[in-house]
Order: sequence, then C-alpha cells, then structure tokens
Amino acid sequence: MFWKVRNGSASAHGEHSLDSGHARLHELGYKQELKRDLSFLSNFAFSFSIISVLTGITTLYNTGLRYGGPVAMTYGWFVVGFFTMMVGLSMAEICSAYPTSGGLYYWSARLAGKNWAPFASWLTGWFNIVGQWAVTTSVDFSLAQLIQVIILLSTGGNNGGGYLASKYVVIGFHGGILLIHAIINSLSIRWLSFFGQFAAAWNFFGAFVLMVLIPCVATEKASAKFVFTHFNTENNAGIHSKVYIFVLGLLMSQYSLTGYDASAHMARFIITEETKSADINGPKGIISAIAISIIAGWGYLLGITFAVTNIPYLLSSENEAGGYAIAEVFYIAFKSRYGHGVGGLICLGVIAVAIFLCGLSSVTSNSRMAYAFSRDEAMPLSSYWHKVNKQEVPVNAVWLSVFVSFCMALPSLGSLVAFQAMVSIATIGLYIAYALPTFFRVTFARKSFVPGPFNLGRYGLVVGWVSVLWVATITVLFSLPVAYPITKDTLNYTPVAVGGLLLLAVSSWILTARHWFKGPITNIDPA
Repeated sequence: MFWKVRNGSASAHGEHSLDSGHARLHELGYKQELKRDLSFLSNFAFSFSIISVLTGITTLYNTGLRYGGPVAMTYGWFVVGFFTMMVGLSMAEICSAYPTSGGLYYWSARLAGKNWAPFASWLTGWFNIVGQWAVTTSVDFSLAQLIQVIILLSTGGNNGGGYLASKYVVIGFHGGILLIHAIINSLSIRWLSFFGQFAAAWNFFGAFVLMVLIPCVATEKASAKFVFTHFNTENNAGIHSKVYIFVLGLLMSQYSLTGYDASAHMARFIITEETKSADINGPKGIISAIAISIIAGWGYLLGITFAVTNIPYLLSSENEAGGYAIAEVFYIAFKSRYGHGVGGLICLGVIAVAIFLCGLSSVTSNSRMAYAFSRDEAMPLSSYWHKVNKQEVPVNAVWLSVFVSFCMALPSLGSLVAFQAMVSIATIGLYIAYALPTFFRVTFARKSFVPGPFNLGRYGLVVGWVSVLWVATITVLFSLPVAYPITKDTLNYTPVAVGGLLLLAVSSWILTARHWFKGPITNIDPA
C-alpha cells in the first residue's frame, strides 16, 4: 500500500450499522471525523449553488456578447454542457468508488499506482486547492463589482452623476463579503446544509423568474432570428476569424459550469465525507447538479438575450452601468417601460444574493479541501488546518480559505488584467485537477479499477477519454490571445498563471515534498 497508518486501528463496533458511504470510508482506511449530516438533497444543493448559473453567466456575459454574441452563447452553452457532463460522469464514477473528503487528489493516488501515487496526489491536490481558492476569489470579487454597479445605478447612473466606487472600496467590499462567509462557515454543518438548499432554490427560481420577466418588461425585444442566428464579429479586439471568435465565446459557458467538485464545482470536490450514503448520493449530486444547471442556465441565457438589441452599446463604458451588460439590460428594460429603473435594481439584487450564496458554498467546499489535504500532511502547518471545532467544522481551514482568497484579489489594485491572470486558474486550473484522476483511471488503472455502486460499465473508458481530451482542448483554447495586437494590457495571462502553478507544484515536489509526502494518510487500519 502507498499510504501510512496513523492513530492505531479502529474498533469494528457498530460497523454493520453504518450507511454504505461510512462503511466504504472505513474500508478505505479513514475514521469518520466530519459530521455525516448531508442528505442527497443537501449534497445536490451544494453542487448546484456553487455552479450557480446566475453567477457564471452574469459575471462573463460581456465576454459572451463580445466574442460571438447570441450564437456563441446559445449553441456554445450546449457544446460546453455536453462535454462538462462527460467530465462529471467520469468524476461521479470515481467518486462512487472513493467517497472521501480528499476527493480528487485521493482519487489520483489510488488510481496512479504505487510508484506514481504520491506525485499524482501532490499535483492534483495543489491544482485543486489553488483552483478552488481562485473560484472563491472570482465569485466574491464579482459580487463586489456588482455592488459597485448597483450603487452607481442607484445614485443616478454613469451619465447622471452616479457614484462609482473606487478600486479600494471594491476590494473593501470583497473583504467584507469574505468575512461574512467565514463567520457563517464557522457554524454547524446543519446551518450550511440549510444555506445550501436555500441557495439551490434561489438559483433555480431566480433564473426562471428573470428569464421570463426581463423579456416581458423590455419595450424593445430581439427577434428569434437575432437570438438564434446573429453572430457578433464586432469585438474591438482585432479578431475576425469566426471559428476563433466562437472558441473565445465558450469561456463564459465553461466558467459557468465550473465548481462541481463540491459539486464535483467545478469547481468546487463533493463534501462526500459529510454526506449520507456518499458512494451513491455523491455521484447523484454531481450529475443532477450539472444537468439542471445546463437546463436552467440555457433558459436564463435565452431570456436575457431576447432583451438585447444593441450589443456595441451594452459593451460600451459610456452606458449607464459603465459597460456592465446585464446590469444595463435590466436597468433599461424597466426604465423604458416605467420611467425608472428600480425594478432592474431589484433584479440585480436577486443576482447579488445568488452570487453571495455561491461564494458561501464555495468557501464551504474549499475549506473541506484544505481540511482533507492537511489531514494528509500536504500543507504547511497541516496540524493546525486539520483541527475541527465542537461542531466538527474545520474552522481554521475556513479562515485560511477566505484569507488566501482575499490576497488573490489584491492584484486588482494594480490592474484588472493582473487580477484576471490570477483567477484564470479558477477555470483551467480546476479542470486540470478534474482531468488528472480520470486520466489515471483510463491509463494506469484501466484494468484494476473497481467501480462503486454508480458506474458507467463498458462506457467508462470511452467517457473518460472524452473528458481528458476535452480538458486538454480547453486548456489550449483558453490560453490563446484574446486581442490583437498583443500588448501587456491585452496579453492572455492564463498560460502564465497556470504554468506558474505547475512549475511551483513540480519544483516543490522535486526539491522537498518527494522526500516526505507519501500520499493520503489513513487514520485507521484498513480492513
């Protein structure tokens, strides 16, 4: 075995009374430390709330409009959705076999074989945890930016003397949001379960209400021909190839369907160790969250796009919302019909709540990843981050997660380009972490993999290879330049950020970690 044993052996007392996930955890060599209070509904809720289509689409709708417009969004959503489901199915199959809170890095260790297990675990774990921190950073910073726009519109708009908060105020909003998230995440898992379910309901019904309300209120509507056939090539980025433009437009959809590693979100591993019958409910949570997000997200996209009539104006920094496209759509829709934009501000408030709840679940997810990784002694000060409080919550890991996420937003004070380079890890970095265990499943463990209750049967290898190839493809595509000519202000820093993370992970392994990190550590004697 590649793992070490810690804290002696466990008593078999009550073993037969354990649910299937708890029993499987025992077989894998772990005693139960996190409270197992999450049902399938709660598990699904965390997944769905972290994917949060209201968050992803709203945050990157400008990107979708600029690169391809309606066609790139309407059809690109299903292209990305299909391949995302392939990735999710592969992860769900592995999750069923190994339902531990270590998630992806534990899976890699089990699947890579004895010789490669420690390195595979180390590499996957660091891509996963840094990617999750980046997700929290991008979600909460996007909420801070939305609050900035809401204040701007509430005080008169960009052309009416409205107040535009400075970058220092925005970073203050970001810090305040993270602080609230840390406090809530220090509560019992039952409270987090409640917030998770509330977030799922808010996202689903919020998307439904907005997709119907906005096009109904708008006095000027786009035609079906525009929504389903218009391809925007006017991007002011010096890019004219339609294929290239379409590819860049896929980023909105791919970012939106990230985080299901808590979810699986994309993002962020599933909190399976806190989930009843985790070997069954964990995979179900991943797949159902992705499927419902694809449907709800497409409906929201269509509803908003039917209210779009002038793409250049929506993207212009001279409009009332300062270039924030969805905010401008909502505000103008209500103002044109009722003479004021209050209704639009309320709609933006609905989205703000969704983003807040998404960030809350994201902190829950990445703090559990930090807890698991430190449990296996892979992080500096591991013993400190692995501690749990009286409610059996890894509270130190919670505060670590929000602190790192705050620090990752600080480059925004220099330039938003630098900030985008940092949070690009949220999409590409996480998907690399998703793909690694699947890659080991279809290569090293091709014949030795023992599936759990949920499995893909003979299609497992095919789906796995499709998943790996898709992640390899988007890693290349989303590293391409997004504007020409290329300058320091237009350079796509994604390969720099992701390559830098890869370099740090590999170099730290070669220089030090290979001498002491042996992979996941069990805390009972495996059966």
